[in-house]
Amino acid sequence: MTNAALSDSSHLHEVIALPPGRALEICRSLHSAILEHKLVPGLKLSEDEVGEIYGASRTVVRAALQALAHSGLVSIEKNRGAFVAKPSVQEAHEVFQARALIEPAVARLAADMITDSQIKRLYAHLEAEHQALHDGDMGKALSLSGSFHTEIADVADHRVFAGMVRSLISRSSLVIALYWKRSDTACESHSHHALMDALEKRDAGAAESIQKSHIIDLHSGLDLRSKSDRGLSLSQALQDD
Repeated sequence: MTNAALSDSSHLHEVIALPPGRALEICRSLHSAILEHKLVPGLKLSEDEVGEIYGASRTVVRAALQALAHSGLVSIEKNRGAFVAKPSVQEAHEVFQARALIEPAVARLAADMITDSQIKRLYAHLEAEHQALHDGDMGKALSLSGSFHTEIADVADHRVFAGMVRSLISRSSLVIALYWKRSDTACESHSHHALMDALEKRDAGAAESIQKSHIIDLHSGLDLRSKSDRGLSLSQALQDD
């Protein structure tokens, strides 16, 4: 599990009603695998197969899947079982419309609140994202790219906004897996660096404007005519967890 995934999983309680014990471990592992696009939208999450991979009972697996269903990352269909959620075109639009409303305000708050140590941490986060790109690990790069936005929400020190951003970033991961049309990562480095420059200068107006343009640009990067279900099998995706 990546550092970004570990950081994100420590805040899962803000978007998921977490199960106890072993189910929590499985929930966190599946959550990270979805955010890193190891598990693609529409993939069936068989209780028996998940249980075999993790050495857990169907009851434990079911608790983990139900928790993820509450977050919107998993859909549970009667008589069919659990699947990685597959956002519709309408939901894809709505997720990014919501982000365009919320995240600019979060960036403004962050610019007013940010400390020197938080600036250093965010720059380190960007370096990790660049390293993942250099290594050709697109799943990790995409996960880091998304968690950069949740880190900014943490800086803003607004629990309600932070929970909303985490939920939207998780749903964005599914949308990007289905509809992203560019060959680069979901968040271009120049946008993040421009935002960092505004945050470092404590320029709240610039941070808000840059973040709004960034989210609009991400929205425009969706190809809502195409969907792809191609990806690893469940056992292949989770073999290293």
